[in-house]
Amino acid sequence: MKTIDSIPITKISRASKLVSTGAKVGVNYLKYYGDKIVSSKEEAKERLNQNNAEDIYDSLKKLKGSALKVAQMLSMEKSILPKAYVEKFSLSQFSVPPLSPPLVIKTFKKYFGKDPNALFDAFNATSVNAASIGQVHIAEKDGKKFAVKIQYPGVAESISSDLALVKPVAIKMFNIKGKDSDKYFKEVEDKLVEETNYLLEIKQSKAVVDACRHIPNLKFPNYYDEYSSERIITMDYMTGEHLSEFTSHNTNQELSNKLGQALWDFYMYQVHKLKKVHADPHPGNFLVSENGELIALDFGCMKSIPEEFYKPYFELARKECIDDSKIFTEKMYELEILRPDDSAEEISFFSAMFHELLSLFTQPFHNDTFDFSNPEFFDKVAEMGQKYSKSTELRNMNGNRGSKHFIYINRTFFGLYNLMFDLKAKDIKINNFINL
Repeated sequence: MKTIDSIPITKISRASKLVSTGAKVGVNYLKYYGDKIVSSKEEAKERLNQNNAEDIYDSLKKLKGSALKVAQMLSMEKSILPKAYVEKFSLSQFSVPPLSPPLVIKTFKKYFGKDPNALFDAFNATSVNAASIGQVHIAEKDGKKFAVKIQYPGVAESISSDLALVKPVAIKMFNIKGKDSDKYFKEVEDKLVEETNYLLEIKQSKAVVDACRHIPNLKFPNYYDEYSSERIITMDYMTGEHLSEFTSHNTNQELSNKLGQALWDFYMYQVHKLKKVHADPHPGNFLVSENGELIALDFGCMKSIPEEFYKPYFELARKECIDDSKIFTEKMYELEILRPDDSAEEISFFSAMFHELLSLFTQPFHNDTFDFSNPEFFDKVAEMGQKYSKSTELRNMNGNRGSKHFIYINRTFFGLYNLMFDLKAKDIKINNFINL
């Protein structure tokens, strides 16, 4: 894969890159209008989406940082984004162009104050994995193998300006209106700031490992303070196959079930016992070991779940609550899905919409066991997502719905459901975490 010798780090240079990308998108639309004349509208639209997705992703992967992280987040919205965007943006999870070796050495010196070979017995300046905020290198010390994650230069300093650049796109895509939208963007900004603080990530990682290491069939790396800094993390080098690669060829149903149960228990234990969760459940953060164990990596994005949100959120997931219109409405207000200034039309529309969504999406919690390999369930989720993404009635209303905590908690469950479906895990014990 071609390496990158420099990253735009100033606000002007990053903005210029996105402006030039916007111009390419504009040209793609001109081609689309002509294409519609000679092709079917569906074929022309698909080509437009493919061209736009490629141009946008090519720009974001050179910018890296928050801009690329947003693409990674959007790649999990399989029910909202066109397929072309999901496929292209999914590359941001574990396959982006890495920094060139000379830039790696320069960056390491900047963040650690010394050459990597002065710290380790051996250090490979060629990356083995590059993602949105940092890339991973292999090092050795006293016969032990380490994974060294180095943050891209300028990422932490460009978060606010990057979000300001992508904000107009997000507002249009998710139909967000009004001044209240700031709380959602502030939540994303705060989480991204946390993700660039590698000292915090080490602290969070150790806490998760200590709390969850007893969960069967689940493994974690150890983390090393003496070889880490604010922008560099050193951990055990874990060998295994990326989860997405594993699911592409696995035919062992028993192994799928074992891994699926470990993954589900890991998330349910965090949510219900720790009241915080690893809010970045994409395939690039999980490996499958040779022994058939799930390896969890990268705890930069941890979301604390306040009690005032946790209680109504999971009460609303109960079937008896969904079936009781009075209690259902009360929880809708508690979670800020319905608001005191809503019109009668908005109350009626969003009550019906969320009742339909929740009746479907909470089905796993209404059973002792659940079959996540069932395509019928996921097809219905996708169809409902498409239904509301195309709803003209919804677009005419204020899309600011729900507590700011929904952003990462919903993202967690959407990502978890997708991973469970990819694994084709069956007979998953939903409340198994209670006895762990």
